[in-house]
Amino acid sequence: MTAYWVAQGVGVLAFVVGITTFINRDERRFKLQLAAYSAIIGIHFFLMGASPAGMSAELNAIRTVISLRTRSLWVMGIFIALTLGLGLAKFNHAMELLPIAGTVASTWALFRCKGLTTRCVMWCSTACWVTHNFWLGSIGGTLIEGSFLVMNGLNIIRFWRMQRRGIDPFKVEKEVQQQEG
Repeated sequence: MTAYWVAQGVGVLAFVVGITTFINRDERRFKLQLAAYSAIIGIHFFLMGASPAGMSAELNAIRTVISLRTRSLWVMGIFIALTLGLGLAKFNHAMELLPIAGTVASTWALFRCKGLTTRCVMWCSTACWVTHNFWLGSIGGTLIEGSFLVMNGLNIIRFWRMQRRGIDPFKVEKEVQQQEG
């Protein structure tokens, strides 16, 4: 088996882990599953020779776990600076700017947004990643991010419709936060 197919296999594993991420309405489970996915897809990108994307994905994993503990602007700023510094230092092609931009957007979303707004910003971040992954030739990465784009988009519409009907789709999340606080 060649290194290329090992890398693609890791990408497919990430696909399996990440496929149900955006269905979660519980913020904690959403973030933990997103972190696991990011860690695995980061390994995939490093194996594919896409260091900026690999660094962005690994930073995503760490950042997502930390965002469970704090929403500090200072911590968010550190992750944005790391993403820009590490990503821009290694990029060779303009398309490699997309995962960097997507990571900056999703960092902002995880630290500053809640509920439906988080999902909308994450959808834009996903659009950056799916474009990059298709350009890179990442089978698993394109499948998962394309799936995220569709699934998150459908869930955004579903959650928005629930809100229009007066139903809070994130009520469970708010109740848990009140119990913890």
